[in-house]
Parts: sequence; structure tokens; C-alpha cells
Amino acid sequence: MSRQYPIWNKVTACIYQSSKNYGVKEKGVVDVYIGTSNSNSHHFCEHKTTHKVLENGDREYRFYLDGKLLKRAVVTKDYECNFLSTEGVQ
Repeated sequence: MSRQYPIWNKVTACIYQSSKNYGVKEKGVVDVYIGTSNSNSHHFCEHKTTHKVLENGDREYRFYLDGKLLKRAVVTKDYECNFLSTEGVQ
């Protein structure tokens, strides 16, 4: 049985033979570390994707990199995706 999530992440990496997918309900945070191993690594960045249902039923999505809002979109009840300005929004 397939589950429905408002956010889907598709991960492609050289260690996988195919891509991996996972769903997120409200907020997904990924911390990226760089270095030579798990025990010898340094925090590189954090990216976060958020989802919120608006009062009119539309869904707003936001993408942040290191706390800075980079992208914002609203998917309407009619499944239209509209990209919005991030200017002045936190």
C-alpha cells in the first residue's frame, strides 16, 4: 500500500544502485557532513523543507539552506503549483 506525504525526497548517491525515496509530513531537515568518515566529519550545511496547510486549503512549501529561505511555492486545491517570491518572508 502506498502512503501519501506532502513532501517526497528522492536521494541519488553513488553507493546506491538506484535512487531511494522517503516521505515527510510537515518538516524534513537534513544535516550534511563532510570529511573522511563518520567519526572524522564536519558540519557543512543544513537544508530544510516545510509544509503547511493554509486556511483556504492551499498548501505552502518552503525550502531553506542554513536557515535562509531560498524557495517558496503554493500548491492550490486544484493542484496548480505557483512559485512565490521569498523577498521579505522568513
